Amino acid sequence: MVLILILGTAVLAQNAGKTAAASATVPMALDQGRVVVDVDLPLPDGSTERVRGWVDNGNPDLTMNRRVASLLGLNVVCNGQICSGTPKSPDIALEIAIGGMKIVLSQVGEKTKEIRIAATPALAPGMSAEMNIPSTVLRNYDVLFNFPDREFTIGLPGLLKLNGVKDKMLLNADGLIRIPSKMENKNHDLGLDLGSSINFLSTELFDKLSSAHPDWPHMTGAVGPFNTGESSSESNWRLMRVDRVQYGPLFLTDVAVTDFPSDRSIRFATAAVLGYEALMNYRVGLDYAHSTVYFDIGRTVRFPDFDVAGLILRPEGDNAFTIAGLADFDGKPSVAGVQTGDHLVAVGDTPVADLTLGEVWALLEGSPGQERKLTVERAGKQFTVIAKVQHFLGELPGNDDAKRKSKKN
Repeated sequence: MVLILILGTAVLAQNAGKTAAASATVPMALDQGRVVVDVDLPLPDGSTERVRGWVDNGNPDLTMNRRVASLLGLNVVCNGQICSGTPKSPDIALEIAIGGMKIVLSQVGEKTKEIRIAATPALAPGMSAEMNIPSTVLRNYDVLFNFPDREFTIGLPGLLKLNGVKDKMLLNADGLIRIPSKMENKNHDLGLDLGSSINFLSTELFDKLSSAHPDWPHMTGAVGPFNTGESSSESNWRLMRVDRVQYGPLFLTDVAVTDFPSDRSIRFATAAVLGYEALMNYRVGLDYAHSTVYFDIGRTVRFPDFDVAGLILRPEGDNAFTIAGLADFDGKPSVAGVQTGDHLVAVGDTPVADLTLGEVWALLEGSPGQERKLTVERAGKQFTVIAKVQHFLGELPGNDDAKRKSKKN
């Protein structure tokens, strides 16, 4: 009897160890403001392969590179440069795991959209992620983006204890989120895209607010968290700080925004979307089942997100970083001796060839007035320049007025 009890206990313990977790909390990296976590892919031999996954609640399309598609056993079909994948059999459930929790990408027999297959190893220029976890997957769970503690939590509906002030969120069929908000005392439903660092307004709304408030800080050129390398026009992006936004139950001040192409506005069916840059001090919980969002303040210190050297970078496929442009500061180029088309080789003693874009920007950040030694290559020859960290998109230095003045950069 004792032996039977011991064996029975061992079997129960073994089976318990095999029970899939109902929730998981894992460390998250912020890759240029984009949430990236470890994802485990199940392999045919029972083992797993770990890749990096982009938690992208602002994108409904499941996307992965060819390596991940191969590991998941997808059939890949290409039409020109556009490739898509599907499970080899409708009887195969497409699953991954995050922190030991099984995440279903597609159910058995489910008719799903074709999976997008990226043409490059990374899903975005200068990024480490090889696949994303889109809104169409996330909406089946409870999720928590804990920005202050750099943690991501996902759980079955109803299992997570979400804290903070809460509000209703408006969901569309793809799981994209809008939050009832106000700007300039006018009602707007603003999108929520925690898979991006950028806050944007439609060109029409940007122009309207910019004309009404020329005293708000302005500049041209996507530096710091707004330099994603995903658009060839980032050197010409207009940036502005909006004095105040009522975002659901929150009152946000000095929100940096850019005017963005219309496709993002159309996707969210709204004139503005906020991302990580506006909410970096919060733990943001999403209860999709009850269409409720939670905002839990984690810190009150506002980090100087635009205290950087004024380069605008474009990551290349060979791990090089092209200097796509320079932001002006006080009417002059912010980095002397550098030209558009030069290649950034190193910051200080750190080569940038194997770094992500976010890691390069971490090297270019600092306190205004600090210097960064840049190794630059032009026409096959390398040279060094000194770049100063500038206080972009902020009040004029030495301005003692209570009201912020404009800085036209």
